Amino acid sequence: MKKSRFTETQIVSAIRAHEAGRKAEDICREMGVTTASFYKWRQRYGGMEPSDVKKMKDLQEENARLKRMFADLSLVHEALKDAVFKKALTLDEKGVLVQFMVEAHGVSRRQACKAVSMPRSTYSYVPKFRDDGAVIRELEELVNKHPSIGFWQSYYRIRKKGYVWNHKRVYRVYTGLHLNIRRRYKKRIPARVKQALYRPEGINQVWSVDFMNDSLWDGRRFRLLNVMDDYNREVLALEADTSLPASRVIRVLEYLKEFRGLPKMIRVDNGPEFISNQLDQWCRGHQINLTFIQPGKPMQNGYVERCNGSIRKELLNANVFHNLTEVRYKIEEWLDDYNRYRPHESLGYRSPVELLQTI
Repeated sequence: MKKSRFTETQIVSAIRAHEAGRKAEDICREMGVTTASFYKWRQRYGGMEPSDVKKMKDLQEENARLKRMFADLSLVHEALKDAVFKKALTLDEKGVLVQFMVEAHGVSRRQACKAVSMPRSTYSYVPKFRDDGAVIRELEELVNKHPSIGFWQSYYRIRKKGYVWNHKRVYRVYTGLHLNIRRRYKKRIPARVKQALYRPEGINQVWSVDFMNDSLWDGRRFRLLNVMDDYNREVLALEADTSLPASRVIRVLEYLKEFRGLPKMIRVDNGPEFISNQLDQWCRGHQINLTFIQPGKPMQNGYVERCNGSIRKELLNANVFHNLTEVRYKIEEWLDDYNRYRPHESLGYRSPVELLQTI
């Protein structure tokens, strides 16, 4: 808006002179304004005293200041709503915000708590911290004396001393001290005695069992379980699947029991399926000597390792498998050829089946 050349006081004085009897044309000529401008002044400032003009100017300035304050408060209010209601604040964070509003801006606790949607009772609550010094001392003493024990061993030892703390309190302190760190221990394999590769003199004296790994075309891994009679190098079973636990090994041996019988000894490595208690109990129940080779000495199980090399070269590396059905189909073909027709140098260039026929 264009600012006038005259102050409000001058304009009001001119209007008062016109009301006293002077002509408007004279006043306009004297001030150098048009008659239209003078009548606009009359519409705006008519009936006012010079003191009223000062009051009106002060009111306008106050009104502008209040508008600016309202705009600022609206902006702060929106920011507070975004901070409190859109972002999930914890009770501790809300308490800090209430304290800041009370101390920095002089807002009452009721208004501050209402602004952040926090009950006044929650803000006024003073936590009572428990004295867990005795529990801490007992736990530290036990852990220092017995580093390998866990929580329940510590808890029952404390109860035996006559303390009546329940397990929840002891566990809270136990975890607060970070005593529940998972301790990893390397699984120790019993010492294996070195044994010469026994050469059997008949079938079902020694069987060798071992695992192999390979992958399908889509990257999925599968395993092979190879069971071999060391006497005539006959592969008795070649099981393929994505998982072959100890129970599956036992199932294969039970299947071979029906038409082949069971051996006096089974030679294996130290894989998790072979050192399991389940397989050990099964062998004990059938009077089978389960013999382990020394760790890192695969040639102590040389017969089946030689067979594994043939399987790898002639079966696994020579074919691309899309699924387990194809793997099992190729295994059947390879087993029939290996046991019936393939000449073995160690058998005098006879096949395993041909060697059995000469007995």
